[in-house]
Amino acid sequence: MAVKMRLRRMGAKKNPFYRVVVADSRFPRDGRFIEEIGTYNPMVEPSEIKIDAEKAKAWIANGAQPTESVKSLLKRAKIVD
Repeated sequence: MAVKMRLRRMGAKKNPFYRVVVADSRFPRDGRFIEEIGTYNPMVEPSEIKIDAEKAKAWIANGAQPTESVKSLLKRAKIVD
């Protein structure tokens, strides 16, 4: 099972809000997921990033691969280098 950390889009049209989730890569973007580890709101200034650092590090240690967008969020939140 290929596990990925990725963004799940929520919110209304033209008002996106994202949840950072851990999901099987075979499931759709907004489909089934294993665990929610944080949120990202790009609509406020400055962007609001809330990610549980312990859960994120644990999933990465267990082999979950973050997508490019999640990797940049983790770097901005100073969770990974």
